[in-house]
Amino acid sequence: MKRNARYNYILCIYLAGIAFFTLFRIVETMVYCSHTEGADDFGGLYWKALWTGFRFDTTVSTYIIALPLLLVIIGELAHIRKRWYYAIGHYLMMVLYTVCFFACAADIPYFCYFFQRLDASALELTNSFGMAASMILSEPMYVVYLVVFLVVAVGWWLLGRFIFRRVLLRNLDQRMPLAWAIVIGVLLLGIGFIGMRGRVSKKSPIRVGTAYFCNNPFLNQIGLNPVFTFIKSIEDASKSANRPVELTDEATAEAVLAEWRQEPADSTLAATALRLPEGTNVVVVLMESMSAAKTCLSTSQPSLAPCLDSLMERSLTFTEAWSAGIHTHNGIYSTLYGHPALLARQMIKNTPIPRMCGLPQLLKSAGYSTTYFMTHDEDYDNMRGFLYENGFDRVVGEHSYPSSEVVGTWGVPDHVMFDHVLEHLDSIAANGPFMATVMTCSDHGPYIVPDGIDFKAKHDDDKLKRIVEYADWAIGRFVRMAEKKAWFENTLFVFVADHGAFIEPEYEMALNYNHVPLLFFAPRMVEPGRVDRLAMQIDIAPTILAMLGLDPGSTMLGTDLTTHRRKYAYFSADDKIGVVDGELFYLYRVKTQQESLYRYKEKSTDDLIGQEPRRAEAMRRHAFGMTQSSQQMFLDGSTACDKR
Repeated sequence: MKRNARYNYILCIYLAGIAFFTLFRIVETMVYCSHTEGADDFGGLYWKALWTGFRFDTTVSTYIIALPLLLVIIGELAHIRKRWYYAIGHYLMMVLYTVCFFACAADIPYFCYFFQRLDASALELTNSFGMAASMILSEPMYVVYLVVFLVVAVGWWLLGRFIFRRVLLRNLDQRMPLAWAIVIGVLLLGIGFIGMRGRVSKKSPIRVGTAYFCNNPFLNQIGLNPVFTFIKSIEDASKSANRPVELTDEATAEAVLAEWRQEPADSTLAATALRLPEGTNVVVVLMESMSAAKTCLSTSQPSLAPCLDSLMERSLTFTEAWSAGIHTHNGIYSTLYGHPALLARQMIKNTPIPRMCGLPQLLKSAGYSTTYFMTHDEDYDNMRGFLYENGFDRVVGEHSYPSSEVVGTWGVPDHVMFDHVLEHLDSIAANGPFMATVMTCSDHGPYIVPDGIDFKAKHDDDKLKRIVEYADWAIGRFVRMAEKKAWFENTLFVFVADHGAFIEPEYEMALNYNHVPLLFFAPRMVEPGRVDRLAMQIDIAPTILAMLGLDPGSTMLGTDLTTHRRKYAYFSADDKIGVVDGELFYLYRVKTQQESLYRYKEKSTDDLIGQEPRRAEAMRRHAFGMTQSSQQMFLDGSTACDKR
């Protein structure tokens, strides 16, 4: 063991750091439980939260230890015996861990007050050193946490000194065989790299959402390391895509929002508004890349989706529906929570995770169980964390399926996931109403059409068309199998694409990337028909809630499509914003602040911006005002359910 002194020293420091992090986590749990009635009812899941905490603590620790580990490996290989050489790495680790422990101590009152782990917002509390010092010294409990930190810091330095002297310095003359030193050194570097990444999965490193594993918000957060969340939030805030949008002034945005809220229902629609029986189940299917151009809604090419076309004939189909953006995260965020895309900002990856009051929470409060199904890694785009934080009881992804069913980058094929969806819904149908969201993914490269199924493609020589046909076949198969279930007659199915696809672009924004099919399917409850009015993804949640007789409240920016007519539909493609009114397409380029206006129904490329300035201004004002209002609601927390 003495020959391994240098490596043993690093291991001892790492284990000591993990122990101190765990101690803070347990103290934080005790403080939280002492202030929150019934908070200690964790259903036996606390140990899983501690395991999650170990993973995040290891990630932070491996960054701290990285340079000292490299110095130790070099020292072992070169048999360096100088005390000062190892002292460099030692004191670096001691200082960095001490800073981390200060963050852990500060996180206890921060978490108990804001119910979120330490993040960049804490910097706003320390803009004035005098005010920050006064706040700490004026509140007795803050002083207690400061004292706790000082005690821990002293203990840490004493323990570190003991390890440095007893484990390392006493055995500097000892040396491992060179071959073993090289093998173990390389192994430790590999382990350190994995530790930094936090996960073995190649699809995604450790994210804030990795800590989320159940529907208990405390257990989901206590496993996080406050240093990780703090640094991650600063990193997110520094990305250009996450900078606040500045489309219009606050007064204009407020005026546009007020006008929209005061817009009356259309009397002709309201008189025949669809209302479903109480307790109707809801299944929302988000179809990967299913542009309207791939279906019978296309006016320029044959349909690739005969199953979906047939389903449209049996559904209430909105032919002029528009996705909020061009990414899957846009589709999830907008469809379920009723807010538009904020240009390139990935809201579901935000740190801290935004609290949204949308379809899952409101149905859950009405007695529904809520489940989200995807084919791939649950942590991709931070989906698991965002969904658990925002109303879902269970998130089912790649790790929930047998490994034998996983065929590629995007996990299991669509039809396999649908089989698991049906099996799950069968198991819970007798327990009360359910809401399930199902996200397909096969129509996303790299494309894999599974073998051993009774699917036959018409375009076997074209993989892009073949995968669309497979995705459509999987949907048709799912519907046919669902129709045989006892719960089918009491279920509303909503089919919509997460976004469209880059097909036949006539303008700088490819409209087929945002023009998507939207179907409300429930044969015994929803009368089929084609509706040519404008619709947006953000309207889906309010419309479903209205159909069920539930109040959507004021946290969403969508409208009930059964009682209101939209003047405009607006959407984005990261650095561009588009608006349509059924005839004209307004295009705004954010970076250059240039605008254009086209007759998109005629596919005309003649720019009418100089000929129709008033219509362009009205379209711009509405889209900019609503988008800006959405951002403001997110920033001031009024998207949360307690703000209804």
